Amino acid sequence: MATPRGSCLIVGRQVEYVHQDDNNRRWFNEFRSKASSTPIGLETVDVNRYSAMLIPACPGAVHDLASSKDLSQIIGHFVTEKKPICAIGMGVAGLACARKEDGKSWYLDGYSMTAPSVFELASLPEFPTLPIIPEDFIKDHGARYTRSENGAVHVVIDRHLITGQNEASTLMATQNLILMCSQKQQQRTSSNKYHHQH
Repeated sequence: MATPRGSCLIVGRQVEYVHQDDNNRRWFNEFRSKASSTPIGLETVDVNRYSAMLIPACPGAVHDLASSKDLSQIIGHFVTEKKPICAIGMGVAGLACARKEDGKSWYLDGYSMTAPSVFELASLPEFPTLPIIPEDFIKDHGARYTRSENGAVHVVIDRHLITGQNEASTLMATQNLILMCSQKQQQRTSSNKYHHQH
């Protein structure tokens, strides 16, 4: 787990998990004990240690991830190496930062993708102040945008990029990410077997 500023500490406090009950409390306690429960800064990410990327449906992505130079370098590596990338809902706005060295070209130019539609976002009170409207950004920067009706499950897979239109698309998008990672792992395994035999 990586975040733009390196930690989800809020005024010196650890991350708080809301909506805990008796059923999920054990899972939360178990999760907290794992190293993956503590976020690291994007600037400290060693891209070679990761084989897939997931940007969940997070409303804040449009404000911090969309302009992150660190995330831009990470996405550039993932696109170049054809590693699976999955972005969902407003998390797709995080992909906007992925500029090539010239600062103008976008790494995802020519891809087919989805994100929350203008119609879905227009009902939000913060709509007038959003720094990026994902649908417009995608169209304006050379990618192909598709959408379904508001709130519908809609996932687009193009090469190694998986995008989900909204939070309702989370399960379908992440399942496809898992399948894609499994497929790549099987390809590597069979490729290694082939090389050892010949």
